[in-house]
Amino acid sequence: MGNDKDILLVEDNPDDEALTLRALKKNNVTNRIVVARDGVEALDWLFGTGQHTGRDSSTLPQAILLDLKLPKIDGLQVLQQIRANSLTRLLPVIILTASDEETDIVNSYSQGANSYIRKPVAFDKFVQAVQQLGLYWLVLNEAPPAPRN
Repeated sequence: MGNDKDILLVEDNPDDEALTLRALKKNNVTNRIVVARDGVEALDWLFGTGQHTGRDSSTLPQAILLDLKLPKIDGLQVLQQIRANSLTRLLPVIILTASDEETDIVNSYSQGANSYIRKPVAFDKFVQAVQQLGLYWLVLNEAPPAPRN
């Protein structure tokens, strides 16, 4: 499942990162996974700035798996900046978080999230959620054409 396009995983918790990577591998997701551990690193990678200066920012990920509770810049602020930029505004952004706060769900969708998935505690349920996520976002979903400069 998947292709040669990257998936950007934005996750600050090492246990949740390992769990997500394990679930993706278990579901045969073959995309390269780029991990950003805070909001600044995610934006730097996407836009080729900061520690990722020189990265070809026209090479966009297939999808972004975005946690909300992040250091430096939180997930909603990352989402706002993604949606505000003409090169990234159409990228699929899947909120993948432990939060079940109604305000987080509402704010995520109102800021332009494509999907909101609450991380289940049980690994088997999480693997199942990742399988469905992978099937839809990496195989079935038709991505928008690359933006033209």
